[in-house]
Amino acid sequence: MPLVSVLMPSFEQAAFIGRALASLQAQTLRDWEALVVDDGSEDETAQVVAPYLDDARIRYHRLPRNEGLGWALNTALDGTAAPLVAYLPSDDVYYPQHLQELADALAASPGAVLACAAMRHHYNRWSPGQLPDTCLQLVQVMHRRTGLRWTERAELESDDLDRLYWARLRGAGSVIGTSGGTGEPSCEWVDHPDQRHKRMREPVGGINPFRQHYRVTAPLRFHTTAGNAIDEEALYRHLRARPPTPRAADGLRILLVGELAYNAERVLALEEAGHALYGLWTDMPYWYNTVGPLPFGHVSELPRHDWRSAVRELRPDIIYGLLNWQAVPFVHEVMLATAGIPFVWHFKEGPFICIEKGSWPQLLDLYRRADGRIFGSPETRDWFDLVSPGLSTSRPAMVLDGDLPKRDWFDAPRSGLLSAREGGLHTVVPGRPIGLHPFMLAELAAHEVHLHFYGDFTHGQWKEWIVKASALAPGHLHLHANVAQDRWVEEFSRYDAGWLHCFTSKNGGDLRRADWDDLNYPARIATLAMAGLPMIQRDNRGARVAAQTLARELDIGVFYEGIEDMAAQLGDGPRMRQLREQVWQVREGFSFDSHVPALAGFFREVIAQGGHTRS
Repeated sequence: MPLVSVLMPSFEQAAFIGRALASLQAQTLRDWEALVVDDGSEDETAQVVAPYLDDARIRYHRLPRNEGLGWALNTALDGTAAPLVAYLPSDDVYYPQHLQELADALAASPGAVLACAAMRHHYNRWSPGQLPDTCLQLVQVMHRRTGLRWTERAELESDDLDRLYWARLRGAGSVIGTSGGTGEPSCEWVDHPDQRHKRMREPVGGINPFRQHYRVTAPLRFHTTAGNAIDEEALYRHLRARPPTPRAADGLRILLVGELAYNAERVLALEEAGHALYGLWTDMPYWYNTVGPLPFGHVSELPRHDWRSAVRELRPDIIYGLLNWQAVPFVHEVMLATAGIPFVWHFKEGPFICIEKGSWPQLLDLYRRADGRIFGSPETRDWFDLVSPGLSTSRPAMVLDGDLPKRDWFDAPRSGLLSAREGGLHTVVPGRPIGLHPFMLAELAAHEVHLHFYGDFTHGQWKEWIVKASALAPGHLHLHANVAQDRWVEEFSRYDAGWLHCFTSKNGGDLRRADWDDLNYPARIATLAMAGLPMIQRDNRGARVAAQTLARELDIGVFYEGIEDMAAQLGDGPRMRQLREQVWQVREGFSFDSHVPALAGFFREVIAQGGHTRS
């Protein structure tokens, strides 16, 4: 039996894996075995590994589909037998003395269960052991074989290896560094964009980039060291469990193209109305851009690698392109390639970002050529008409907020007001406290107005703000973890009112001078409406501001000119009770389901005109 089992998990690292295996073969300690577990790669990994299999110490096992790091490592543990276990991710590198130094350290410390090597990282930096603010990395570790198992995907996906294994292993003995004391690295944790933790961590990675890259088809339990805990298995269980809706006699085949942003499960309201849904997704999503395979099911996925053939075979009745600026290049490509199929473009995010990012020509072309146009607000529609006169009148057009939640989450009773129990006035901001400066919290505190700030990931981005605001308004800033849709009503209905984005409009009523704050409906509008909360925003009377116009039309807003004025309005008990009841009465209009009949009717209007209008 060899002394060391080297476990090599790999997923689509054909460009790196040869270097890793060569570094293993160069070890001064020769008494090892290695098992490469290919976790469903579709690149040239097998071909690159093949020559190394002439070395009898190296074996290769390919999983038919990606199962996750934990599964791959447990497969490797089961397939090896040495008393010591080391790890060599296929994109990392050993230096010649690595295995020998780790094995010697464990031999010299019978009570130790794990030895940690000094490590090179981020190209030219060294660490004598564990990097600050992160966990031990696989490449720098050797441990004694135990009966412990790695946490697998069905239980949790995380970049935190302590949660996945190291914390349990530490319970079996002490952790030591390598002997010799030189501090020189014996391995390299190679820094590149496709590292697993970068695919996982917001804001560059996240659950959606992770899902797409690893082709995950099941709901995820997902929690990284930089983001919110997400339990899709629990959140979407009731949606996945229901049987598919039979296709209605007049049901449409709708191809969703691009990404679905927040509240992605809203599209199931179309499926529940008897339409068949298919998905074709952008391959560069941000963490908040939901792409498939969709965790709530009932949407058939088209392959991304040969999507043109798949679309031709599907022959959808309509293509529904959406939603934010990140999707613009791919949706534009699909539009140009599918002449003859009626095409609707629905844009949510700011056109100014497309100008900044260089995709403005494609965005404008999408609106000009689309057979049907959907605008996120009346102000956005009118702004585009100034850019391209007649844009909203030459072909079918409608206004619909882009990421309204599904009706399922509305069915929960309201909670009692926190202010009735604890005194003071309690307001909430779900997400970024845009426009709420720390000095404003001090003014609020002087009027006994509290602010409850939700979103643990967002807290990390606003650390300095939190420190300043807490110092200026002690006892009046309260931090809470992120809350999923199924708890929005229960959690947020405790508060007296909720904050929209706080800003002073500068457009003076002229949309040519408008910015995105003026045109946008913040995503939190629906969150607050669902919970029956009046919405606090600055009084921008005389300007054209989408959120202000909507709140005034529905009588659901608290409009303030200054903090004293706003505190006085919040303290007007009869008026606030009236506002809360008004929000509760109109809240159904903030569900996507309530707009599905109009949206389906719009699709049929576009289809009736045919896809030949695109030019």
